[in-house]
Amino acid sequence: MNPSPSSTLLPQETSKANRDLFDQSALSDLAQRLVEAAKRAGADAADAVAVRGISQGVEVRDGRVEESERSEGDDVGLRVLVGRRQAVVSTNDASGDAVTKLAERAVAMARVAPDDKYVGLADPALLARDFPDLDLLDPDVPATSELERRALEAEAAALAVKGVSKSGGASASAGMGGMVLVTSTGFHGSYLRSSQGISATAIVGEGTGMERDYDFTSAPHGADLLSPEIVGRSAGERTVARYNPRKVETCKVPVVFDPRVAGSLVGHVVGAINGASIARKTSFLKDKLGQQLFAKNIRIIDDPLRKRGLRSQTFDAEGVAVKQTALIDEGVLTTWLLDCATARELGLTTTGHAHRGVSSSPSPGPYNLHLEPGTPTPAELISDIKQGFYVTDLIGSGVNGVTGDYSRGASGFWIENGELTYPVSEVTIAGHLFEIFKSMQPANNLEFRYGINAPTVRIEGLTLGGR
Repeated sequence: MNPSPSSTLLPQETSKANRDLFDQSALSDLAQRLVEAAKRAGADAADAVAVRGISQGVEVRDGRVEESERSEGDDVGLRVLVGRRQAVVSTNDASGDAVTKLAERAVAMARVAPDDKYVGLADPALLARDFPDLDLLDPDVPATSELERRALEAEAAALAVKGVSKSGGASASAGMGGMVLVTSTGFHGSYLRSSQGISATAIVGEGTGMERDYDFTSAPHGADLLSPEIVGRSAGERTVARYNPRKVETCKVPVVFDPRVAGSLVGHVVGAINGASIARKTSFLKDKLGQQLFAKNIRIIDDPLRKRGLRSQTFDAEGVAVKQTALIDEGVLTTWLLDCATARELGLTTTGHAHRGVSSSPSPGPYNLHLEPGTPTPAELISDIKQGFYVTDLIGSGVNGVTGDYSRGASGFWIENGELTYPVSEVTIAGHLFEIFKSMQPANNLEFRYGINAPTVRIEGLTLGGR
C-alpha cells in the first residue's frame, strides 16, 4: 500500500526549515522497523504508530508577555498480537538497539496477556487506499513575535470595550500534530495537521460582583482565524453583557442554546452511540439503532474529510478508510461509532472511527461533527417565546449517559416576549435527553468554528432551577 507522506503536499514556497519540520520520513522508517522487529520477535501481527507534536504559545496580561513556551516531541507505540493476546508498548527513545528491545518486550507481554477474542488488525479489504489532500498544513508557521502581536491585539481590543474593568489575559498559539501508521498487513499511511488559535478573556466589576467571559478562534490555517481584534472585542462585549445578573424563579420554559454551547447537545448524542458504551450496555441509546429520535428535519453529520477541518484525516487509527456519515438522518439513528474490536464484539463491521495514542489500543471516537441548520433565523426561533432562557455558558458535566438524565449549571439571558432582556446566572437546566432530542429545533446560523458545530438550537419544556 502506498504511503501518504504529508510533506509531498506542501506548497513549493515552504521554507527548508519548515520542510524539515513537516518531513515524517524518519518516523515512517521507525514505524516500519518496529513492525518488522515485532514479527522477528514472534508476533503474529503488529502495527506501529508514530506521533509528532509541536506547539508554541504566548500568554499576555496587561500589555506584557507573561509566558512563552515551545515544545517538540516524537513518540512511538507498538501493538503486537500473539494469537488472541495483545500488548501495547511505547517510547520516545528509538536510539541504538531500542527498537529490537521494545519489540521483544511487547511480544513477551502479549504472551502472558489474557485471551481476547475481539482483538486483531483491520481486514485488509477495509484499509484506505486513497489519501486526498485535505489542505491541513499551513506552510506559514508564525514566529513567536507574531504570536505576541496577536495576543496583545486581542487583549487591547477586549480592554477597549466600554465597561470592561480589566483583562483576564489573552493568548495565541500555533502547532502541529500528526501520525504515521504502519501495519504488518501492508498499510502505510501518514498525516500532519497544523493548528493555530487566539483567545481573550475580559473581566467586569469587582469582588463578588465580578463577571468574566471569553472568546476564541482556532483553525489549521492562520488565514481562517478570526482577527485578534474581533476575538478581543467579542470577549469584551460578552463580558459586559453578563454584568449584574439576576436570579430567576424555578420554572419550566423553552431553552435556547447559543451556538457556542449548542454543540454540547451533539456531543451527548455521539457519546451515547460510541461502540464501547454499546458493547458494555452502558448507553441509554443501546436499543435505539434505526429508531426515530429527532424530528425529521434533523441531521447530524460526522465528516473526517472536510477540507481544513479541525479533526480531519484520511484514515483511522487502524488504517481503515474514513467517510462522511449521517449519524442521525431525518431524525433516525443510523449507526454506532465503531473500531474493529467493538465491531467484532457487536457482530458488525468497523465504521472507521478508531482513535489511539502511542500507549493505548484503538477505541472509537468522532471526527468533525455538525448539526445541519434549519430554516428560521435565531430571531425567528425565539420570537414566540413569552418567557424563556437563552444559554451562553454551561457549567459542570451532569449528564448521565446510562439513563439519559440531563442536569447542568448554566448562565445566559432571560427571554421575554421574544427578546433577550437581562443576564441570568446560577441556574440549573434539567430534563431528559430523549425529550431534548425530540424537541430540538435548529436555526439557520451554522458556522464551522469548532470540532463540534451547531447553529442556535431551541429545546422545549426544560426545567430551570432557580431560587
